[in-house]
This record gives sequence, C-alpha cells and structure tokens, in this order.
Amino acid sequence: MTDIERAPIYSYIFPGQGAQKVGMGQSLYETSQAARNVFEEADDSLGVNLSKVMFEGPSETLQDTAFTQPAIMTVSIAIWRAWQEFLGAAAPQPAAVAGHSLGEYTSMVVGGVMDFSDGIRLVRERGRLMHEASEARPGSMAAIIGLDELVVAQVAQDSGVEMANINSDDQIVISGDKMALARAMDLASARGAKKVVPLAVSGAFHSQLMALAQEGLTDAIGSIDLRDPEFPVIANSTGVPIVSAAQARQELLTGLCNCVLWKHSVQFMLDSGVNRFVEFGPARVLSSLVRRIDPGVDALTLSDPDSIRKVAADQQ
Repeated sequence: MTDIERAPIYSYIFPGQGAQKVGMGQSLYETSQAARNVFEEADDSLGVNLSKVMFEGPSETLQDTAFTQPAIMTVSIAIWRAWQEFLGAAAPQPAAVAGHSLGEYTSMVVGGVMDFSDGIRLVRERGRLMHEASEARPGSMAAIIGLDELVVAQVAQDSGVEMANINSDDQIVISGDKMALARAMDLASARGAKKVVPLAVSGAFHSQLMALAQEGLTDAIGSIDLRDPEFPVIANSTGVPIVSAAQARQELLTGLCNCVLWKHSVQFMLDSGVNRFVEFGPARVLSSLVRRIDPGVDALTLSDPDSIRKVAADQQ
C-alpha cells in the first residue's frame, strides 16, 4: 500500500514568533463563532485589546514580543477551534502535536496540558521576560544554510555561540552575543555554508543569554495547573513525547535556554507513522520545514476560512 493510499495519521503543529502579520485572524473572527470566542477570551485574559492590535496594528506594536507571542498563540488556537467547528465530529484527532519554540506552549494547550487562558498569560510574561533578558545581555541569531549538524556544532564550539534551532538537515540557527556570532558566521562561511543569514531578532533566544528570562518564568510556570497530555506532545528539547504533567513542567522550566530540536521532533513523528502534518498559523512556516525534512510528506497550513474549507473538502 502506498503512502497516498494509507489512511492519514495526523500531527498538528504550531509556529513560533516570526509568523505574525497585521490582519491575521480577522477573517476568522468575522466568520467563525468558535474563533471569535478565542479572540475575546484572549482580550479578557490579558486585560488588553490584543485583537485590535492583531487586526489593525500598528505593526510596531505587534512586533513587540510581549504582544507577538500571545498574538501568535491566539491566532493558532482560533484556527484550530474554527477547524474543529467546521468539521464537527469528523475532525481528526492527532497522533501527536508539536510546536516550534513559542508554538510548544500552543501545542500544550491543544494537548490539554494547560488552559488557553493560563497559556496566553504565560506566553505574554515569557515575551516580557525575554525582552528584559535581551536588554540585560544583548545578542542575536543567524541561520546557517547548507552545513550539517556536526559541522555547525563544531562552529558553535569554536566561536562561543550555541545552536538554537535545528530546523532541518541543512538549516540550523545559532545564537549568542554579537561578537561571537560574527565569528561564527565567518567560520560557517569558511567551512562551506551555502548561505549565512543574520536574523532580525531582538535577542539571543534559546541560549544561555536567556537564563535571566528562564529564571523569571519559573514562578509563573509554578502558579498554573498542568495536566497529563491527552495525546503526545513532542518536546522541543528532546524530540520525543511528553506524557505527564511533570515532564511538561520540566520542559517549560528549561525551554528558553535549550535548543529547539525541530528536525528530530518531525523525524520522531514520521518514524511513528505520521503522514499528514497540519500547521495552524498565519503563514507557511513549519509546513515548509517539514517538507525540507521529508519532501514526500503531506504538509498543509491552515490560516483562514478559505484554507480550512479547502483542506476539509480534500479530506472528504
């Protein structure tokens, strides 16, 4: 039996910071009651009109990480709820869920580990603390294209940076202070990288320069109730499933300083039989990475009512 003939085994995946854009989610708000409820719950939980910022901007406010992170979570959950509303009982249950960086928090909401209201307050605090940590210990990030993981690991060791995201076989992000990052970029180019791209980010995320933010987030994480997942949540830091509330809490307590093992997470799901990845987010980010990891896999992005209707029709 070919992959096309096999019944789909789903993974739901959720993007992190960087996918945001003004106007995201507005068509969902106008057409889906389930999505509208999510936007209203987000506004109520935060005590600010997050929806207005998402729909109308200004872009500078949406780019503020304290707004960006809850905005990305909100639109991802709104798309997921609209998908469930549209399909009803026919909505497939995923074999696993996963998210990239911030998206890991969204995946925990979908996986039943935490309530949305707790999750959105937590990611807003996460964004605020990351901003403070970036000001206290400035740094940045760069994407290295065309070098494998072992070579980039050696570049990181030789220059004093850290690997922050292993996104695919040939796309790895490094993170560190700006002088060390400049050395690393030069080394990567000298060792054969096809491209080295500085990222437009405000800090050295997923490195030890985020230790201050991670420490500050500890109290916030300790204040919320976590539950065992309803289905496996693939951990960023290990690439294998979280199966208990205790494991989820530990993942959250260390995630800001750990490398995001996205390639390993996707490969684990592929090896476990997943053959259809559905990304819930405002842009094609993770679905594109999934196809870089396995060009033959079915990877889709849901971002608005039209994409939900199209994918739902294709399922039937």
